[in-house]
Amino acid sequence: MVQVNKPHIGVFGRTNVGKSSLINALTGQSTAMVSEHPGTTTDPVKKTMEILGIGPVVFIDTAGINDSSDLGMLRIQRTHEALDHVDLAILVFADQFDAYDQSLMESCVARKIPFFFVHNKEDISPLNVDIRGADMVKFSCKKPNIPLILDKIKAFLPKSSYSQDVLLDDYVRAGDEVVLVIPIDDSAPQGRLILPQVQTLRNLLDIGATAICVRDTELREYLQNHTPKLVITDSQVFEYVSSVVPESIPLTSFSILFSRLKGDFEANLKGTRAISRLQDGDRILIMESCSHSVNKCDDIGRTKLPNWLRKFTGKKLQFHVVASLDALPADVENYKLAIQCGGCMVTRTQILRRLEILKEKGVAISNYGLAIAYCNGIFDRATQLFKKK
Repeated sequence: MVQVNKPHIGVFGRTNVGKSSLINALTGQSTAMVSEHPGTTTDPVKKTMEILGIGPVVFIDTAGINDSSDLGMLRIQRTHEALDHVDLAILVFADQFDAYDQSLMESCVARKIPFFFVHNKEDISPLNVDIRGADMVKFSCKKPNIPLILDKIKAFLPKSSYSQDVLLDDYVRAGDEVVLVIPIDDSAPQGRLILPQVQTLRNLLDIGATAICVRDTELREYLQNHTPKLVITDSQVFEYVSSVVPESIPLTSFSILFSRLKGDFEANLKGTRAISRLQDGDRILIMESCSHSVNKCDDIGRTKLPNWLRKFTGKKLQFHVVASLDALPADVENYKLAIQCGGCMVTRTQILRRLEILKEKGVAISNYGLAIAYCNGIFDRATQLFKKK
């Protein structure tokens, strides 16, 4: 099993119904500020905890959806935006169940977000509420019954949000030798590996395979005396690595692996071929999923990838970058192609919801690694390993 980032669990409800108290009880810490005054929570507050059987998860404490303060509308907007980033919603109510709570439930249903209700303060304000089509747990800070809520989280949280068998488990076996090509250059983070490299290495160790890490500068020498089952490279050195690795040895990249792990791989395969149909003036959306300092010479999404695309197509293309989980452009349907990074810093759910918007708008989608392989003329080779038989 591969850990696919931390699942995000959002806690939603009206002001002063005990959302923060619930999170504090679950985490066993004073993570969220608690007050009897409505509107205490402003921007969503995040707290990570470990749940046995799942691993680390992120709880998100949100502002009340009926916040009538001066900043209320902005807080409500942030709360509704948080809905698009969660794998599971816990909907909290207390002394009443009203239209706000009903609206939250309908929003979850519309977004296909798993959810359940928590009736907080039920020892103080007991309610005879039958919510059709929903599960409910009773909660009190005096007798929190945390195991019951954790069991409900385990039951409702999609397994695909925290584990998948689609990195290398379906191809690599115990005893296989796999070479990981990791360039150490100006664009490499100081003193560490990037998350896709770390997760791939851990997955190989879990499988029982032998993982060999080399720089691109040492790859040719290593291959003179070894024939690995597979070579996985950083996409940025695809051109050189493909010239060194014999055709008889399968080759792919970390980013392509993550396209399978977190994206819509079949849609990405199809969408990547749209690169050959690009025309002068076409708009390309580059979707990063983290905030980082930009090196104008070596930045893959903002410099290298646009240069590869311009060189391959020979067209005058326009590029727009969306960073982290910022909203897509309002006129996104006018883009011909959207290219998503590996997405190592966001969840699979967050990427898939973004991709669904693009597919609904008719925008072709791709992935950094797939696009780079296509521009370097090795698309079929780099994806052959994972195509459906």
